Amino acid sequence: MEKLSDSQKIETGGVLSSYQVLTLYFPAFILSLGYSIATPAIPVFAKSFDTGFAVASLVIVFHALGGLVAAVPTGFLVDHLGRRPMLFAGPLLMAASSFLTAVAHSFPELLCYRFLGGAAMEMWRQARLAIIADVSKSHQRGRQMSGMVGTEGAGRLLGPAIGGILATWSIRMPFVVHGALAFLAIVPSFFLVRESAPSENKASSKNKEDQLDTRALLAMMLEARYLGFLSAQFFASMTRGVLWGGTLLLYAAYAYDAEPQLLGGLATTASIVGIPITLSCGYLMDRFGRKTTMVPGFVFIALGLMFLASSAQWYWSLPSFIAGFLWIQGGQSVTAGSMQVLGSDMAPAVARGRFFGFWRLVGEIGSLVSPALFALVSEQIGYSVAFALFALCALVTAALLAFSVGETVGRGKLSAGTKSTR
Repeated sequence: MEKLSDSQKIETGGVLSSYQVLTLYFPAFILSLGYSIATPAIPVFAKSFDTGFAVASLVIVFHALGGLVAAVPTGFLVDHLGRRPMLFAGPLLMAASSFLTAVAHSFPELLCYRFLGGAAMEMWRQARLAIIADVSKSHQRGRQMSGMVGTEGAGRLLGPAIGGILATWSIRMPFVVHGALAFLAIVPSFFLVRESAPSENKASSKNKEDQLDTRALLAMMLEARYLGFLSAQFFASMTRGVLWGGTLLLYAAYAYDAEPQLLGGLATTASIVGIPITLSCGYLMDRFGRKTTMVPGFVFIALGLMFLASSAQWYWSLPSFIAGFLWIQGGQSVTAGSMQVLGSDMAPAVARGRFFGFWRLVGEIGSLVSPALFALVSEQIGYSVAFALFALCALVTAALLAFSVGETVGRGKLSAGTKSTR
C-alpha cells in the first residue's frame, strides 16, 4: 500500500487523527513539559549569582535574543533544506543547551546557554509552523494551532510543579530533565514525519522562487495589508515578551520573595485556567473568524496589566498579584496561537519559510525589547509604570487587529486578501 503524504494524513484523519497526536500534539506537550519544568528554577538560578533584578532579567532577554538572531536564517533554511531537518535540529540544540545550563558556573555562561535555547526554540517553531501551513486547510488551522497550544498548556500544567519539587533537591536538576525530554519529544516525528516539500519538487523549486524571490517577498510585505499585520505582531510580542518569557515570575521572586514552589504553583494554576479557553477559541477562530477572539483577548490582557500597575503602585499584597497574574493568563489563553494562525493564513505558498523568517524576526524583536524595557522602566521609574506601558502595547495590538488587518477566514474574509495570500 502506498504511504500517505502528510497532507493526506491530516485531511483524512482530521484535527484529532493519531498522526496529528503523535507528530504535533505529543512533541508540543513534551517540549512544553520540559521547558516548564525548568521555568520555576530560572529566576532563582539567576538570583543565585548575586544579581539585581535588571541584570537577572538578562536570562529572559538572551533567550529572546537567540530567537531573534535565528529567525531569518531559520526561514531560509526551512525553504532550502526542508522542514524536516529543521524540525529535528531545534529540539537537539535545545537539549544540548539545557544540559549545558545544568553545569553553568557563572552568570555569563548561563546567558550563553539561554541564547542557544532561544535559537533552538525558534528553529522548532518555524519548522512546525511551516509544516502545518503546508498541509492544513484554513478552516482547520485555528483548531490545529489551538490544539498544539492547548497541549503545550497541559505540559505547563504538570511541569512547573515538578520543576519546583526538583529544585528543592538541586536547582540544576530541572535543566537536566528538560534536556532529556527534548530528545524524547522528536522520537515519533523521526519515524512518521515526511518532508512537506517533497524532494521530487526540488527540480521546480527554482521556478517557484523566481515567482517570488526574496526581494519581491520583502516588497510584498511592505504593502498595507501586511504592514498592519506585522505592526500588530510587534506589539503583540512586546506584550507577550513580558507575559510568556517569565518576567512576571521574576517580578514575583523579587517583589514578594516568592520561592520556586510558589512560582511553579502559579504557572500550573494558569495552565488549568487556560487550556479549555484556548481549545474553545480555536473553534471560534475557524467558525467565526480570527479577530473574533484576538481583539477582545488583547483588551482583556491590557485591563489585567493595568490591575497589576495599580497593585504595584499602592503596594497591594501577594494575593492581589496572584489575582492579576491569573487574570492576564486568562487573556493570554484567549489569544494563544492566534498570531501564528493569522500568519499561516497570510503566508504565500511559494515562500513560506522566508515569510515566516522575516515575520518571526519582527516578533522576536518585540520579544527581545519587551523584558529589557520592562526591567529598565522598573529600575528607573517603577513597576507600576512598567505594567501600564505594556497595557498600552496590548491596547495598540487590539486596535491594529481591529482596524488594520483584514479577516482571513469566516464571514468577514476579504476576497482580495485571499487571492493575495494564497
